[in-house]
Amino acid sequence: MTFLISAAAFIVLLTLLILIHEWGHYIFARLLGVEVEEFGFGLPPRAKKLFQRKGTLFSLNWIPFGGFVRLKGENAIDLESRYAKGSFGKAPIISRILILCGGVLMNFLLAFALLTLGFSVGRWVPNFYSSVDELQQAASRGEISVKLGVYINDVLPGGGAAKAGIQKDTMIKAIDGQEIKSPDELVALQKGKKEVEYTLVEGKAQTEHKVRVAINDDGHSGIAISAFATELSAPTRSFGQSVVLALKETKFMTIQTIKGIGNLGRSLLTRGHVPEGITGIVGIAVLTSGAVNEGFMTYLRLVALLSLSLAILNILPLPALDGGRLLFVIAEMIRRKPLNQRFEMMTNTIGFFILIGLIVIITYNDVIHLF
Repeated sequence: MTFLISAAAFIVLLTLLILIHEWGHYIFARLLGVEVEEFGFGLPPRAKKLFQRKGTLFSLNWIPFGGFVRLKGENAIDLESRYAKGSFGKAPIISRILILCGGVLMNFLLAFALLTLGFSVGRWVPNFYSSVDELQQAASRGEISVKLGVYINDVLPGGGAAKAGIQKDTMIKAIDGQEIKSPDELVALQKGKKEVEYTLVEGKAQTEHKVRVAINDDGHSGIAISAFATELSAPTRSFGQSVVLALKETKFMTIQTIKGIGNLGRSLLTRGHVPEGITGIVGIAVLTSGAVNEGFMTYLRLVALLSLSLAILNILPLPALDGGRLLFVIAEMIRRKPLNQRFEMMTNTIGFFILIGLIVIITYNDVIHLF
């Protein structure tokens, strides 16, 4: 039953994002005088004509995933059809640019709206804090509540901690029964002592146990430590505060997504493999399953992240994507005459197959990691 719910949530998530994207194209086309011949729910072949509204056929298609918008003259080869009245090609360049950017804009707006909702109603903790100092500063401003702890990054051979059997990736909760929150407190409590008792917290189960550790003459036990956040929470925020945080989060997520796409390109070209942190359809399905299990607000946060990722991916200047088509429109503006339609269609077709190839590679990588 859980699998079915997760699968349904995954299909609904991606379909929703794609339909909102296509709806953005549809709205801008209608506003700017370009006729929309068809708005399809799902992908062809067509299963049923649903209804006709203001010249647009709304259809249901056999592949129940995503959707599409077909603009008048959009893929026409002959000039008469391409530049007919009400066609995409006949529209002014600025109108075509706005139509092409309409889907991206809608995905950005959806992500921003969900983030604003999450930071207000859901009391989400932002992801854009990059250090413990930033977390503490945010706590002082009342944006979040944070509880700090001491984390063991490494255990040095031959030291007191190694002899006591302490492992790295463990948290030190207390020394001699006194709770500590920073590396400085640990150093102070060990100073001048030959032996101390660590209260350690280990693993996902957060099990606690105590261990006696020898301290050398320098006051060290042979561990590399750092401060980290043990607990993060957020207070109830006003709408204005949530909007500000949503803007910052959108900026942060946009930058991280662009960096991730850049890393993917460099890694594939130089090393021939997909870097860590890049995921495709299978990976998104796994993330969706986890988000569904953690609750509705976690699921909404994933929707916001994927909506933003979809927007950024689509605006990239690559053939077959909105950004690639936008590039052709800009080239036409610079040349002051249209590019050859056959060349444009051929370029987009090649770009489409390259995109499919990337999806296959990333999906294969997802499956390998999954098993």
